[in-house]
Amino acid sequence: MPSKDLHDKPFDDSTIAKLEIFEAYVEAWLPTFVMLGLPVISIIDFFAGTGYDTNGVPGSPIRILRVIKKFVDKIRLKDTKVEVYLNEFKKSKFNTLKDACDKYLNDNPDVNASIAISYERKEFEQCFSEWLPIIQKNPCLVFLDQNGIKFLSNKYVHKLESTTKTDFLYFVSSSYFLRFGDSEEFKKHISFDMEEARKDPYSFIHRSLLKQLKNDLPKSSALRLYPFTLKKGSNYHGIIFGAKSLRAVEKFLSIAWDKNSINGEANFDIDEDQKKSQLEMFGDAKPTKIEVFEQNLEKFINSSRVTTNKEIFVFAMEAGHPAKHATECLKKLRKEGKIEYEGRSPKVTFDALSDKDGVITIKWV
Repeated sequence: MPSKDLHDKPFDDSTIAKLEIFEAYVEAWLPTFVMLGLPVISIIDFFAGTGYDTNGVPGSPIRILRVIKKFVDKIRLKDTKVEVYLNEFKKSKFNTLKDACDKYLNDNPDVNASIAISYERKEFEQCFSEWLPIIQKNPCLVFLDQNGIKFLSNKYVHKLESTTKTDFLYFVSSSYFLRFGDSEEFKKHISFDMEEARKDPYSFIHRSLLKQLKNDLPKSSALRLYPFTLKKGSNYHGIIFGAKSLRAVEKFLSIAWDKNSINGEANFDIDEDQKKSQLEMFGDAKPTKIEVFEQNLEKFINSSRVTTNKEIFVFAMEAGHPAKHATECLKKLRKEGKIEYEGRSPKVTFDALSDKDGVITIKWV
């Protein structure tokens, strides 16, 4: 099955958007574990590339090092060992990658002193097998920026699901599904119902993939999966974010919605919410994604009669919305006289999950 070399020309806008989301998540993830004072944390990039594109725009490895640079003082203070694992199979790319990282570390000795970096030049399957014990042992952030459908085999998702302290961002060439999904080679690697996917518009292909991956997880799984679709010309690709921690989910959703405040799910208006808003003046508007969330949250509180900020935080995370959307909705409902709670803010945050004194009761009036 064909694949393209992503590093033989400048990064396009969708690639840069993907890398920016990844870098933003590294920046949110790293200090969380460093400040816990954990002895070892690991960042793994299985398709590291060359370090920079042909115009000198940083790829994922350099972005990892740049984030570490921001937190070297905290890393030293907490005496945390940050392990960075980079794999690139192609020899020419591997040499360029190593040169780029070595130069960065030589120019930034404080970063060099704060990390242990490992390079490999192996096929993904072999490297994944060898690094899996690290993923299973340490708090770990995994980036799989693959270019080829065989790397999205269900078995890799299940292996990541079986770990307890792993967050991952998995880039998927979703457009391959409609192009090759009926082929025998495709079916060897991943179970995907093409007929189900074709029921929706082509722009929803990434959503369909995510839905099917969720359905394939064990029913008892605590893993939460979220999409971010990337439009590239006439094709659609995307990021799958996975984590078991609600704190991790909160961080990713905040980043995704900062990237696109309309839907938090794509680098374009995937549900045409802007068009819906324009139709409102003609009385023919459908609710936007945020409006649907607010309606569902109001129904949830109404049916519960009495709930808490903890339960509403989980509700927001499950719905794929940042906590601030829930907070804004609650303030609006109180202003309308539909609910009541004490204090100025309902404090819909992750901290409320672990702080007994932070629990706020919310009542339907």
